[in-house]
Amino acid sequence: MKTIMVTGCAGFIGWKVSERLLKEHINVVGVDNLNDYYDPTLKEWRLAALRAQSKDLGAQLFFNHGDISDFDAVKQIFMQYKLDAVINLAARAGVRASVKDPWVYLDTNVKGTLNLLECCSAFEVKKFVLASTSSIYGLNEMPFKETDKTDSPLAPYSATKKGAEVLCFSYHYLNGIDISIPRYFTVYGPAGRPDMSIFIFIRNIDNGAPITVFGDGTQKRDFSYIDDIAEGTLRCLQPFGYEIFNLGNDNSVELRYVINLIEELLGKKAVIEFTPRHPADVFATWAHIEKSREKLNWYPKITIEEGIKKTVAWYRDNKDFVKSLKKY
Repeated sequence: MKTIMVTGCAGFIGWKVSERLLKEHINVVGVDNLNDYYDPTLKEWRLAALRAQSKDLGAQLFFNHGDISDFDAVKQIFMQYKLDAVINLAARAGVRASVKDPWVYLDTNVKGTLNLLECCSAFEVKKFVLASTSSIYGLNEMPFKETDKTDSPLAPYSATKKGAEVLCFSYHYLNGIDISIPRYFTVYGPAGRPDMSIFIFIRNIDNGAPITVFGDGTQKRDFSYIDDIAEGTLRCLQPFGYEIFNLGNDNSVELRYVINLIEELLGKKAVIEFTPRHPADVFATWAHIEKSREKLNWYPKITIEEGIKKTVAWYRDNKDFVKSLKKY
């Protein structure tokens, strides 16, 4: 039975990727520091779901409470398990938050990635998957292609993810590590990050609380459903040498369209407070995914309409739990 390390296993994408691995009877060595960037209660909820699934399926979840920016802690985990691959989903996320505290982004996104790569080299783990972001494209023309220049990031978050990407190339070149880098486009879905717009919009609209829209609501995002993203991430485990893949929905939609979808499903109108767009926010994102179609045989299956419907349904089923979470 294979054993794969998933860092950030209690995070949104890490949880779903770990879930998929367990379903495929692959052991998961999970690593997460359970930080309080958002309410850790949600991370504990995801962990509990993984533990229950592990028990039912027979594949093992070995959870390690640790921080990838701590090299000694990372090394101890590599010494304890024989790993077939590493999927690095541990990251400090959030464009605006990175402007306020860039140091923690440097520690986790760059130093943490370096620690993992160094251990992969030392312990001969030959496959590494690094989660990256559409934010890296900055002000490029759309649709964003993997071949676009990405050396003009608009915020420390995207700058540190770029730093992690180029470190990966160095370790591929020097040590022969096979590395795939999926760049994610605005991931959403059930049990998603409570600091993200869709989670906030659903909760606030349902409770009659105002929602904040940065700009006029015409900004566009390539919203990508979590199950599609998890599927694409697992396909990145194939041997490619060194490759970057866009994982997005290939359908850029206006924010106000998403708000309208949520209003219709909840049967309630949003109370919108408009505020100026943050300079670190791009106006639009749109993924060019032909490379992922060809090399990964991957394409998104869930439309924005279906995805929002599934997300609202999860919220309704877990409304009391969501209410108990500390607001972002």
